[in-house]
Amino acid sequence: MADPASCGLLGDVQRSARFAAACVTGDEEQDASAIAERAIAALTPLPAGANLGFVYVTDLLANDIENILTCLKFQTGISNWLGSVGLGVMGSGVEVYDQPALSLLVGQVPEGAFTLFDPVTKDLDGFQARHGAWLSAHQPALGIVHGDPRNAAIPGLLKEMAASGSVFLVGGLASSRGPGPQICQDLCEGGLSGMLLACEQTAVVGLTQGCSPLGPVHTITETQDSVICSLDDRPAVDVLKEDIGELLARDLSRIGGYIYASFPIPGSDTGDYLVRNLVGIDPASGWLQVAEYAQTGMSMGFCRRDHAAATEDLERMLKDVTRRLDSPPQAALYFSCIARGQHLFGTHSEELSHIAQHLGDVPLTGFFANGEISNDRLYAYTGVLVLLL
Repeated sequence: MADPASCGLLGDVQRSARFAAACVTGDEEQDASAIAERAIAALTPLPAGANLGFVYVTDLLANDIENILTCLKFQTGISNWLGSVGLGVMGSGVEVYDQPALSLLVGQVPEGAFTLFDPVTKDLDGFQARHGAWLSAHQPALGIVHGDPRNAAIPGLLKEMAASGSVFLVGGLASSRGPGPQICQDLCEGGLSGMLLACEQTAVVGLTQGCSPLGPVHTITETQDSVICSLDDRPAVDVLKEDIGELLARDLSRIGGYIYASFPIPGSDTGDYLVRNLVGIDPASGWLQVAEYAQTGMSMGFCRRDHAAATEDLERMLKDVTRRLDSPPQAALYFSCIARGQHLFGTHSEELSHIAQHLGDVPLTGFFANGEISNDRLYAYTGVLVLLL
């Protein structure tokens, strides 16, 4: 994490043939536009033909994001901008929290190989009318998206959009102690916005979950909405105690923030699962309440979340994506859960340092989100890495 007393560029500007990235901090007395101007100055000269930019700001700059966007457009001549607000932002090997900061990535993508879309809030009717023809001509597509965590329709919209035209989605939900606007050419909020990238723009995507399964996968045999009454025809609490072991089972008050429910993704060939909080435990009835709508017949298990498990899975993901590269990446985007970063790996940018060790000085931007998006699902406690080739 950056030293709060410092003000300016964090590390060096990262450059590739088509992209450049910088992460810049300021202080609360500075004008937000001045921080944006410093970032643009660091990136000058911009990559040849730069026509696309990503900007992520910490929530301390959320109220100034419109001025920042105006400055970025004027100073760069780039009209196509995407971004959001996070409780933390990141650059190559660095993480910044609790101070005014912005992370920029600018670059060149072939004209016609991308299209931006305004927030989708309830259904895809307008989205299909405006972008259906483009999707038909460019399948499969990669969607880089940002969402409003206040919109309960987001999980359903992800599934619909992914199915609408062979779209693989990546991104995150805004995280903020105040306003959480998105940027999609202009300022917006309320739904799911972003960009569709044509299949001509090759990308490699990795997902790290940061948890380790405990015990076998069970079948939910009785449930009432989010309350799990029985697993494998046994009281759910009894199954939980058996899976977590005798030591933890003696005092279930100790498992908060360490033990979670996990829901395997049907059809996944990589063992992916959704991690959800244990909201309540009733030892008398043997029931568990989880932060997920559950139905009888669904599969469910338990997992632990700690530094060792998260580091091991992050390393696994990084080795996997580098193995799949057939050329050096031109740029990277990373969307990590706000519960990861400094809260899980430590306060010295360890999570982003791991990524930098594997990828080198690839231009990178991203933010710490209130929910992470991969394919057609909304995850928690995960990191989603996107490498543009």
